[in-house]
Amino acid sequence: FKGPKGEAVGSITQPLPSSYLIIRAASESDGRCWMDALELALKCSSLLKRTMIREGKEHDLNSSSDSAHVSFYGLLRANNLNSGENLPLNDSEIERHHFKDQDMYSDKSDKENDHDHDESDNDGLGKSEESDSDTSERQDDSYVDPEPIDIKETTYLEQSHEELGEAGEAAQTEVVSEENKSLIWTLLKQVRPGMDLSKVVLPTFILEPRSFLDKLSDYYYHADFLSEAALEENAYNRMKKVVKWYLSGFYKKPKGLKKPYNPILGETFRCMWIHPRTNSKTFYIAEQVSHHPPISAFYVSNRKDGFCLSGSILAKSKFYGNSLSAILDGEGRLTFLNRGEDYVMTMPYAHCKGILYGTMTLELGGTVNITCEKTGYSATIEFKLKPFLGNNDSVNQISGKIKLGKEVLAILEGHWDSEVTIRDKKTDVSETFWNPTSDVKQRRLPRYTVKFEEQDDFESEKLWQQVTKAINNKDQTEATQEKYVLEEAQRRSARERKLKGEEWTCKLFDQDSVTGEWHYKYADTRPWDPLNDMIQFEKDGTIQTKVRHRTPMVSVPKIKRKPTSQKKGECGFSSPEPDNQDSSGSEAQLMKHNTRIRKKGADLGELQSAIESIKETQEDIKRDIMALRNRVTSNSPTVDNQFLQLKHYIFILLLVLLQLIINFLFK
Repeated sequence: FKGPKGEAVGSITQPLPSSYLIIRAASESDGRCWMDALELALKCSSLLKRTMIREGKEHDLNSSSDSAHVSFYGLLRANNLNSGENLPLNDSEIERHHFKDQDMYSDKSDKENDHDHDESDNDGLGKSEESDSDTSERQDDSYVDPEPIDIKETTYLEQSHEELGEAGEAAQTEVVSEENKSLIWTLLKQVRPGMDLSKVVLPTFILEPRSFLDKLSDYYYHADFLSEAALEENAYNRMKKVVKWYLSGFYKKPKGLKKPYNPILGETFRCMWIHPRTNSKTFYIAEQVSHHPPISAFYVSNRKDGFCLSGSILAKSKFYGNSLSAILDGEGRLTFLNRGEDYVMTMPYAHCKGILYGTMTLELGGTVNITCEKTGYSATIEFKLKPFLGNNDSVNQISGKIKLGKEVLAILEGHWDSEVTIRDKKTDVSETFWNPTSDVKQRRLPRYTVKFEEQDDFESEKLWQQVTKAINNKDQTEATQEKYVLEEAQRRSARERKLKGEEWTCKLFDQDSVTGEWHYKYADTRPWDPLNDMIQFEKDGTIQTKVRHRTPMVSVPKIKRKPTSQKKGECGFSSPEPDNQDSSGSEAQLMKHNTRIRKKGADLGELQSAIESIKETQEDIKRDIMALRNRVTSNSPTVDNQFLQLKHYIFILLLVLLQLIINFLFK
């Protein structure tokens, strides 16, 4: 209630104090809470700076003297590494000068331990300065840790072969041989117009030798566009970069009319891309979470560059006689971690025509939407099918709009496998928006896949290896046989689970019991902390982050996690390994997803109970109203009584009029 020199509330001290700050709180308890928070913040920052000294990190403040911007990270480290030159006050001197009150320590042992740490830090300072001379200078938020990082991660190898189809209709047509035509006629006898083809066994000659889970990863060869978008301050430019990234995922296509394998239930696929500019990695994890209906769930993460993406796709096929359509029902959700923005997007459908007569051709059709509810920006892109009398220029056409609310800001025109132009609505100026030229394809990010020896038996490449080998050898009979072996094993497993009354449990994804959406079990949507997060890596399908200090992770508020103590200076992982690894800082592990499901189920039950209670109350009110209405009706006079009363009123009125007439006549 009083300052250190007895100042009372409202008093003015002359001269004004310069060595301390008086903070007035609403109550004594509130004031103590603020002082506890201030003390905790001081100790945490002191611990962080001490640990950075011990690890020998280098940051030369003089090298950034020409720059107008000095990062807070650099100031923290320069405060210690150059304490005798640039910033004379180190952390212990700051405490002595500005926090002389002994109450800043919770007890005597804390104070003694703090002084012990100061002495050990001074001893280690010289060593860190010597070792720092050999380390490379940090650039931006990325750096290479001078000490070896002891982590167990998956071994990835750069993809050796990749097929990129040519632009235009020629790369999307298929000439069917006489032998394969007989297979198509045999297939057509099993189907009828409007039928769903998800349960129909397709011939292997139209199969692309890779899984559908693999094909969904084609959108991330230009994930560096998302890295740029995450740093973009202007919301309109951010939306344009997202649309540019979205369009970059279509030009990669196989030659001819090919369809990827239908994934087996429980099948998984992993890959990653390395970003040379930011020294980061984009990880892609996918799993087939349902077979009937066929649903594929995927998760993409690059916390260092500030984005993640998740979603699920339900693949459906419809037969129309001379054509069929492969519909990708579902949506993806792109999140910029530092901004809390979600961009929800849908997918076009694939349309194949010329099955019975004409040339078999594959096209993309439908209207897709990309919306950001937080900023109000949205984009609509229409994939157009070739008209019946259209020329070559009308193949693979798209048109679109970028809008803010209902206002159209820009118009998109072009072809999804070649050049797309953008025209500003206000200035009417057009320019190239996206064009996958040979130079652009050369600069695409290299993709890395899991080393074959480290793959699980249910990973796509290993699971389909015999089918892929037969297709590459053009042995359709062997490919059909190997494909039948896999599909029959899946059917047998399904029958066994049905007999035992068991349900399939997914390895990497869980379904939300309320919304029905599929979520990655080990998702970490915290913004990247360059002071604490060291490197993001993946092991056995679990994407994790190596951290310097174990800190509480706040990702999904409804998931409760169990905190554990951790020694100062130890490193940890921000996402859990399946075999009892810590999820991050002070957490033991992510709780089982069924806990979240039970909690949401309980919340839903409480909500349902509240709704039922409200309905019962409404019914009681209705009954009371009806009872009152009946009582009023029963007490009201009958029609006869009303008639008698009316006669009385008329009689009284006549008497009054007669009295007035008499008074007027005998006035």
